[in-house]
Amino acid sequence: MLQSTSKQEKNVRQLLESLRIAQDGVLLIHSSFKDLSRLGYKAETVIEALVDYMATGTLLMPTMSWRSVNPKNPIFDELRTPSITGILTEIFRSQFAVRRSLHPTHSVAGRGQHSDALLSTHHLDELPCSSQSPWGLLANFDAQVMLLGVEMDSCTLVHHVEQIMAPELYMRPKETREQYTCRDRFSAEVKMNTRRTLRLPRNFWQFEDMLLADKKFHQHAIENTVCRSFSARDMVQVITETLSQQPDAIIAKLGQRSKMM
Repeated sequence: MLQSTSKQEKNVRQLLESLRIAQDGVLLIHSSFKDLSRLGYKAETVIEALVDYMATGTLLMPTMSWRSVNPKNPIFDELRTPSITGILTEIFRSQFAVRRSLHPTHSVAGRGQHSDALLSTHHLDELPCSSQSPWGLLANFDAQVMLLGVEMDSCTLVHHVEQIMAPELYMRPKETREQYTCRDRFSAEVKMNTRRTLRLPRNFWQFEDMLLADKKFHQHAIENTVCRSFSARDMVQVITETLSQQPDAIIAKLGQRSKMM
């Protein structure tokens, strides 16, 4: 049965409360809307509920563009380049975000008190998930990460740690870096270089298991959509500890659950 807009908003709020999301904190959401859409949920209603819940905090969503921005089309425009990471991110980017980080492949859009600090330095490093990127800054702001209808293979935070600790294993060589022009919402342009990640069979689920074992990984469902949340700081810690002992640990071994990424 199709639920009213107010009921949909209530369900989203209850989901966030069940996942222990701090309203005045920093929240980054990876998302897939297809299952909720089949139940009659409206993408605009879900986004409005998320924005309302985080009104006193900072809300971030990935707005990646690695398919459309490439050496044949080397221009990234903060306002005009669409997001390829789902309808929720595109609505958020175009209607609610007050800033979007300048990066041709791995940008993040946001609104809230910490948006400038999290999104203003992304273009300053050739690694897409460097310490100066939003991905690298999440732990510093004690951010939470939420997976709405997606699994761990969508968690870009893992790429941050692998790029910092073992770029030679997970990134294309420096000599393959690509040059782009990034144009901000005020039409100012910056030139930057970036490197692409290697397509490898990666096992991100091992880190979910580690946090679950320590009761630091939360799960709840909204209708037929399973959602997960965790602390960015906790996730960075377990990945860092794992790669310190075995730098290639993210590369899936025979028999492990994996995805080419």
